[in-house]
Amino acid sequence: MDSFSRGSDNVIGSYPVSVQELLVIDDLLSALVGIDGRYISIKRVRGRADHVICQIDPSMDLALQELTQRIFPLCQNYVLINYFVESKSHFKSGLVNHAFAAALRALLLDYQAMVAQLEHQFRLGRLSVQALWFFCQPMMGSFNALSIVVEKASSNNFCGATTLNLLQSQAKAMAGDNAVRSLLEKMTQRASSAYLAILERWVYEGVIDDPYGEFFIAENKLLQKESLTQDYDAKYWVQRYSLKDGIPSFLVSVAGIILTTGKYLNVMRECGHNVQVPLSDNSKLMSFESNHHYLECIKTAYDFASSELLNLITHKYDLVGKLRALKRYLLLDQGDYLVHFMDISRDELAKRPDEISVEKLQSLLDLALRSTAAASDPCHEELTCCMERVPLLKRLNTLTDLDSTESMEDNKPSLDPDIQSELLNITGVETFCLGYKVPWPLSLIIPRKALTKYQLIFRLLFHCKHVNRQLCMAWQVHQGFRAINILGKPILRSSILCRSMLKFINSLLHYLTFEVLEPNWHSMHDRLQTAKSVDEVIQFHDYFLKKCLKECLLLLPKVFKKIEKLKLICLQYAAAIQLLVPSIYSIDATADVATTSIGPGRSKHRRLRYQNQQLKSAAENKLICDSIMRFEKEFNEELQSLAPILSSSSQAEPYLTHLAQCILGLGSDI
Repeated sequence: MDSFSRGSDNVIGSYPVSVQELLVIDDLLSALVGIDGRYISIKRVRGRADHVICQIDPSMDLALQELTQRIFPLCQNYVLINYFVESKSHFKSGLVNHAFAAALRALLLDYQAMVAQLEHQFRLGRLSVQALWFFCQPMMGSFNALSIVVEKASSNNFCGATTLNLLQSQAKAMAGDNAVRSLLEKMTQRASSAYLAILERWVYEGVIDDPYGEFFIAENKLLQKESLTQDYDAKYWVQRYSLKDGIPSFLVSVAGIILTTGKYLNVMRECGHNVQVPLSDNSKLMSFESNHHYLECIKTAYDFASSELLNLITHKYDLVGKLRALKRYLLLDQGDYLVHFMDISRDELAKRPDEISVEKLQSLLDLALRSTAAASDPCHEELTCCMERVPLLKRLNTLTDLDSTESMEDNKPSLDPDIQSELLNITGVETFCLGYKVPWPLSLIIPRKALTKYQLIFRLLFHCKHVNRQLCMAWQVHQGFRAINILGKPILRSSILCRSMLKFINSLLHYLTFEVLEPNWHSMHDRLQTAKSVDEVIQFHDYFLKKCLKECLLLLPKVFKKIEKLKLICLQYAAAIQLLVPSIYSIDATADVATTSIGPGRSKHRRLRYQNQQLKSAAENKLICDSIMRFEKEFNEELQSLAPILSSSSQAEPYLTHLAQCILGLGSDI
């Protein structure tokens, strides 16, 4: 009571009730706009600048006290809301809070106008405490609901989407009070206007104009499009623009579409293709009414951006043409250039990888391309030579992201000793690879990771071609024995073994090209014709590569290692035949010349007889015989051990049935 009394004349209880009413109305009109009165004081809560407590002179008439205290919550809520308006109008508060504060300021102006009208009625002597309570009641519910919102927003430092979600949730909570719900919905619309302006620029231009970081799409400027062609794990397309946690509830269902729309427009802008979604009066994102017109605008923008970018990549940048080039050169669809290249680069590729000149290989490749049908294809200019550091099997071990049915690392300890020794003595044949320069924006569809998968398949095919060439050379060595009767001789067994090895490698190449790559590529090509967006194109292309890697056995460690071992035996056999047989033939020929006096007039018949004797000597040589027997045993054992592996895996991987039919000649009942 001491705070209200400065002498007995100032105590409100000393006046008649009628005078007390006039005095308290005068103080209440001040308190309604946050100003202290003579008998009503407004005190700040310690530590809470936005919270106040209204106190009244306890000597006041009890009936007046009760009516007065009913109005106090409105006074306190006004102070709370007004403080929020002042504090959230600062620069750092964000566009949504700025818009919300502006809407609240307009509401407070209307409220202050109402208080001024009540004060005018009071001056005319037409206002009682009961009437004042009556006029304040419509604002009580609205201010109470708004005070809950601003208190939560202030205490949690909400901004952007969190503020909008708070307003929406509070509006839904007031579903039983139409007036309050309508006010909160209006506040939400006003607060969202700035947010929708950011959204509109993103979905119509592909630009993020978000000075306060309120938008639910984040931009990582550190990720550049150049990383797509340089970094195997490039995250440009996924992480350059990404969704943040705070998404307005009315946009949650279309957040992914909004993100993709802006990304598509951004790609076109990066290409120098200035494009903007056609705008009309109906396409403005001014609000998010219950008729969901804004969703239709977003969907229209997405359809436009998607079709424009797809047309740009398909027609201007010739996506299918580039994919055909990759198929032609890296999947060996056009093999004439490769045959010529392998002929002219044989000596260079026989060196160790660190001794090979990549520049020389590049010039040889250019020569091979210009000398074959590839010369008329402008895409061949994008081909480059490169030398990998490790052989294919080891390279597969390092690519941990590949979806193999078994871990390569798990099978590493069981690597065959012969293969391990071969890895230590690798040549350019095992590490040679082709590269391809992929321009932007095609690097979205063919990034470094996709190109690496093409290169893995190329290295497998290239090495199979190399094995085939070596076996063909060994076969040519055998043709020199056709002039003699080799029935029952070791060289006959060698000839049969060589044919078996050629059948194996040719069947493997047939399987890889005609059973895997060709049908899968045509399947992808047909799917691309039905693609509606670039993301679908990426999905179809990635699926094609994944399926090819798997069916080419690169994701099946057990089977792949068996195939590698068989190829290694074939190479060792071919090398042995090419080196051993001619050397023995040469030794026998030298011995004959040394021990036989052959004059210049010796007849052709005598020369042929000596040649036949030399061939027979080579055909019956014990060293050759032992080598052939060893290779025959190893090859047949490895080939037979492949059958149960294919059989056990064919249930989960049906395509292995085709492999067994091609290589082993087994039926579908493996």
